Amino acid sequence: MNVDLAIVGAGPSGLFAAYYAGFRGLRTAIVDVLPEPGGQITAMYPEKLIFDVAGFPSIRGRDLVTNLVEQAAPYQPHYLLGRRAQTLSYTEDGRPVLGLEDGTVLECGAVLITGGIGSFTPRPLPAAATFTGEGVVYFVPHLDAHQGQDVIVVGGGDSAFDWALALHPVARSVTMVHRRDKFRAHAATVAKVTELGVPILVNAQLTRILGDGVVRGVEVTIQGEGTRSLPADVVIAALGFVADLGPLADWGLELRGRHIKVDSRMATNLPRVFAAGDISDYPGKVRLIAVGFGEAATAVNNAAVVIDPSAHLFPGHSSDLS
Repeated sequence: MNVDLAIVGAGPSGLFAAYYAGFRGLRTAIVDVLPEPGGQITAMYPEKLIFDVAGFPSIRGRDLVTNLVEQAAPYQPHYLLGRRAQTLSYTEDGRPVLGLEDGTVLECGAVLITGGIGSFTPRPLPAAATFTGEGVVYFVPHLDAHQGQDVIVVGGGDSAFDWALALHPVARSVTMVHRRDKFRAHAATVAKVTELGVPILVNAQLTRILGDGVVRGVEVTIQGEGTRSLPADVVIAALGFVADLGPLADWGLELRGRHIKVDSRMATNLPRVFAAGDISDYPGKVRLIAVGFGEAATAVNNAAVVIDPSAHLFPGHSSDLS
């Protein structure tokens, strides 16, 4: 596949970069290891309100992602989701070639890395290792999918309590299971979930998932009490994520820890490779969604000139097109 710009990372910065690249007339492909666009927002806090996006006094995480996807849609970016960017090489004339783990090859005019905290994978639920079937999930992109279901949420962090809070009015029942009696989640969120009457089983381990092909229930072992069977249609394993740069660390990028060093053009040390958003680093860097949007636009405009040296760095204002 040939594209002008390959965007590695489908979080907010990557989605806005897809819009801006389309505005500049560039053909784009967006690669992300997660199966849904939105990056950390979709995976970890889709129902949380975000207060620092310009023009929105507050906006729910999933609504921001929906808006960003809709904003880019007229330019038809090609989504390659559930796939990891594996290798970076160059053609004889210096164009980047991006190899994905599934064998897909993208020949690009430039590459923009907007990978947030890098590739991140959910911590596994031990009881799920012996269960083969559907119904064990690690994040919830669509609440309505669990309408009328019995939901078990495993974990004691912010994500676990956020899911419980969001699903309470949707699901038939929500029960939380946590291996300790203390929580990492914000105390105010814990209080809200408790006030709703959501059962929270502490000092407890989900030890078995029942069902053949789909979840039909679970067994939970509670310290000092024994094993209890609970109805369940879905198990949400909110045990956190492990983040790392993955294969990007082997591309030859100049790094500072898990971050990619860039200059004022958002260019990395590699030819035709740019980075923006949380994964990028420079003196005075502030890691906010709002900052990432500006960095994405800066990166795309500079990439456009690299791709076509006759292009102007500043393309004009979008309002001029109306």
